[in-house]
Amino acid sequence: MKTLFLSLIAVFFLFSVEEVFSQDKKEFSYIGVDACAPCHKTEKQGKQLEIWKNSKHANAYNTLLTPEADKIAKDLGYTTPAAKTENCLRCHTSGYNVEPAKLGKKFKIEDGVQCETCHGPGSAYKDMKIMKSRELSIENGLIMYEDLEKYCVTCHNSESPTFVERDMKEAWELIKHPVPQQK
Repeated sequence: MKTLFLSLIAVFFLFSVEEVFSQDKKEFSYIGVDACAPCHKTEKQGKQLEIWKNSKHANAYNTLLTPEADKIAKDLGYTTPAAKTENCLRCHTSGYNVEPAKLGKKFKIEDGVQCETCHGPGSAYKDMKIMKSRELSIENGLIMYEDLEKYCVTCHNSESPTFVERDMKEAWELIKHPVPQQK
């Protein structure tokens, strides 16, 4: 009996350790704006999709397709057009450096700085039953920043060749997209 009890404890411990380590190894896939849109376009969700569509973030990739962007890339010593230059793509898109198998059918790099750029790949948190719980969503890859400025300046900083000094709190007011409080 004692041996059985110790064996059960050992098995439980091994499964618990495996679960802890497998969570660290979880890899999520990008699903794209079109997969997020159905739930995030409603009045109840604060018309988050519309806010994004009307933001400069939605057109961030398109700015790389201009002659001005190609000139900037060339002036910086790159031999590729801006839309093919990793240093440009890192701030103007999501998924540019992700293996194709981790990009969902609806994912398009042309969507620029989209939902998953800031909130992380949505493959595991996209389901409504998960999204109803902030805790579960975060456990499944949703990123929610406590310090927005710290994240925003990873792209909006003086290393950018088109950097414009701005107050991040004011900039946030232009793109914030909270879920309205339910009455």
